[in-house]
Amino acid sequence: MKLRTLMILCCLAAGLLLCFAGAYAEDAPADAIEMTRRMGNGINLGNTMEACNNGKTGGMMRDDPKFFETYWGQPVTTPEMLKAMKESGFDTIRIPVAWLTNASHLNEGDYTISPGYLDRVEEIVNYALDADMIVIINDHWDGGWWGMFGSDTEATRKLAMEAYTGMWKQIAERFGKYDWHVIYESANEELGNNFDMNSPLYCEDSLDHHLSDNEKFALTNLVNQTFVDTVRESGGNNAERFLLIAGFNTDIDHTSDNRFAMPKDTAENRLLLSVHYYSPWSYCGASSAKGASLWGRKKDFETMYSELSRMKKFTAAGYGVVIGEYGALPGSDGIMKTNAPAYHEAFLDCCDALDLTSCLWDCSGFFIRRELKITEPEMAAVYAGRNYASEAGKDYAEIAAAGKAAFDAIVAAAPESLVDNGLDTGDGSSVAWIMFSGGDWAMSYSVGDVYTPDSMTPGIVPTDVQITGPGTYTVALDFTGTEAGYAANTAFSAIGISNGEQNYPGYCIFFNEVIINGESVKLKGRNYTCSDDGKCTRSNLYNEWVDMKNARSGARVLYGDLTGISATVLDRELEIMRQIRTIEITFRYEPRQ
Repeated sequence: MKLRTLMILCCLAAGLLLCFAGAYAEDAPADAIEMTRRMGNGINLGNTMEACNNGKTGGMMRDDPKFFETYWGQPVTTPEMLKAMKESGFDTIRIPVAWLTNASHLNEGDYTISPGYLDRVEEIVNYALDADMIVIINDHWDGGWWGMFGSDTEATRKLAMEAYTGMWKQIAERFGKYDWHVIYESANEELGNNFDMNSPLYCEDSLDHHLSDNEKFALTNLVNQTFVDTVRESGGNNAERFLLIAGFNTDIDHTSDNRFAMPKDTAENRLLLSVHYYSPWSYCGASSAKGASLWGRKKDFETMYSELSRMKKFTAAGYGVVIGEYGALPGSDGIMKTNAPAYHEAFLDCCDALDLTSCLWDCSGFFIRRELKITEPEMAAVYAGRNYASEAGKDYAEIAAAGKAAFDAIVAAAPESLVDNGLDTGDGSSVAWIMFSGGDWAMSYSVGDVYTPDSMTPGIVPTDVQITGPGTYTVALDFTGTEAGYAANTAFSAIGISNGEQNYPGYCIFFNEVIINGESVKLKGRNYTCSDDGKCTRSNLYNEWVDMKNARSGARVLYGDLTGISATVLDRELEIMRQIRTIEITFRYEPRQ
């Protein structure tokens, strides 16, 4: 009787274990492409386990992981948060981590990760797995120690690689028992230009160095290869684990460069590629909704699809692509940007159409962790029902076709322009305007040879003018209604006349007067007229990128020869340029005399 009871209890225990493991018992995806499909939509646990204070840790701070977990303003992570994220439509969570600044004395050659910090990250990983989510863990910015890789000092470079290898050995050992639901990511945005980062907290030399682009690409490839080799050599589940490879700066353009190479791998079809998408940054990254550039024209949507399409280079080669961060981020005031739901909807449709997966960057800006939900109804609707479960069993071709059709419908409904200024802006019209970028690049209006009056920092009031023939015209920009109330100098400015080369061939722009903040300013030389594209007529106010030796061949002036012409006639050193509230330019437009 006792034996029979024992057998029954053993069977019950085995059944309970099978139930507990049910969420994790499914077979691993066959390859990297299938893995990204299985990942569904993802979200980041931002500003949480990667929070750090630049290595200035010590005492109880080092021994209290939750001190750092809340250091950048986020609440302590709970199982309920992860379950609520899953219910909101997110199948994957990316957990950025700072391993070394919070847990070691790297400048002393000690890169031991604090067991307490490893314990806390693992605890959160288990929250996510219990919520039936896939998990990505990486080494994030981590106080900026990555500049050690590019040091002029061999000892520092050697220590950087030892620390990187040692860090991943420790992570691989701790998480090696987990199955394919846990993904390791080689870095964040640090592989690339951040090799030139100055990180004196971690070494004695000043790191005053500048690697060439070729050196940065080679070093990026080396670090990624070291990551793969280190994880694979740790054995166990790590031998076949899916690994996420950080692209160069995680930037699409740089990562598409042929100098970037995916690592070689002993496991077959287990590598994923990570890039980030915050394009355009003037919209996605603006610190407030009021300060964000306008977005939502047909051209904006088409640019998004075109840029993301560049990842076909990698999916065609069998690599899964993860957009590890993206989003039209809420401002510091928490207010969503105009057209943000449409931006996210279109982005996810692009991902469906192009066979990409993604992780929304979030620091309680979209999913409010204290409230356990996405509080903005339109944004919540974007993610509801877009999870893996809603697509399970469907052929990918069906998902891709539906995504492209949905995206095309958004484009068809989008306006050509977001601004109606009453001017004729048709294909054959000519409009004069001031192209402008502020000295800190925070303020801009219609930069480029195509007249786009809705491409501007909100709050700018432009005075553009229809060109109807020879005569005197006035154009202006008023920055007083912007969030800052002024432009901090200028990095680039010019007068442009759309279709001027076709409608008025050989005509010249002659500056009569430039008025800033109501005060007439003296120019440094003579302006000249030119065209970069053979369509738009231009005269530069400040353009330091012009090579005047080459520019002279295509330059023309209203009077006389080309003596004294300049592409930087506006004097940036004038005190009045520090805060440009208004700029007004009166010019003559006539055939060469």
